[in-house]
Amino acid sequence: MLFSSLALVAFLVGCGDSSAPAQNETSTSTNETETSNGTETTNGADSVSLNLVTIGTGGASGPYNILGTTLADIYSTDFSINSRTQTTGASVENINLMEQGKIEMSFVMSDALSQALAGEVSFKEPVKNISQVATLYPNVVQIIAKEGSGINTIEDLKGKRVAVGDQNSGVEVNARTLLAGHGITYDDLQVDYLGYAEAADGLNAGTIDAAFLTSGLPNASVLELSETVGITLVSIDPANVEKIAAEHPYFVSYEVPVGTYGNDEPIKTAAVPNALVVRSDMDENDVYLLTKKFFESQDKLVNSHQAAKEIPALDAQSGFIAPVHPGAQKYFDEQK
Repeated sequence: MLFSSLALVAFLVGCGDSSAPAQNETSTSTNETETSNGTETTNGADSVSLNLVTIGTGGASGPYNILGTTLADIYSTDFSINSRTQTTGASVENINLMEQGKIEMSFVMSDALSQALAGEVSFKEPVKNISQVATLYPNVVQIIAKEGSGINTIEDLKGKRVAVGDQNSGVEVNARTLLAGHGITYDDLQVDYLGYAEAADGLNAGTIDAAFLTSGLPNASVLELSETVGITLVSIDPANVEKIAAEHPYFVSYEVPVGTYGNDEPIKTAAVPNALVVRSDMDENDVYLLTKKFFESQDKLVNSHQAAKEIPALDAQSGFIAPVHPGAQKYFDEQK
């Protein structure tokens, strides 16, 4: 009987030992699942799910690239992701890259964005995978000629060798539109497709007579040129801008302030607002966080380039060309 009792106890203990780990394992597994779910919920609300955020910009010396690089650094640091810029031919190329799913975010000009949505000019069919998250600073049309060249107005460009920006860039798109609005076609010019730095080099070397360098103020290439060889800022009559805006409403009259490039008086020209856009298929929470961080980082962006001073804050939705992304809309709704 004693032996039988001992055997029974041993059996029961053995059963208890074998079942305990199973209970602990189940409990641990449940806790891990709960922890994992909790972490996912927290991360989903407070951090982006993407590992990579590539921002399409423009020429290396332009405000797009300077601001984009600063923004990418902020995203990389604050969200612990790999965010980087991709230098491009700017607006049109950026939009095409987004449509192809090769970049997540980009800086574009409103005229190019309008044409992309309509499927006209540089776009064979309407672009669909693009949403807006902000209206940015105005891109100022800066037509530059060497001092003493005799080129003072846009009409003086006829018969001249003119750099109109990289082919299919936003600069080139609005150059074509503005010239056409003054009865000037590319047949009336000798056209060179040059970006900011190359155009400045061409003016310096005398291989071109004038150049369109449309960007925020100041443009680094124009600033350097003004300090080395002396430049003339070519004017555009506000009345003509108003006529052009009747068909292309993204154009507005603008004055380059006194002293921007050593100019003694304001220079009348045109401007086109910039837009910050993302792919429409991006996660709503990701875009919400990227938009929120963008607006919360204005001081850092202004420190990198003063054009960011003109980025609207609470009225950032004014002048939207593309549909607002739901993630950005969530941020704007919180500001009301």
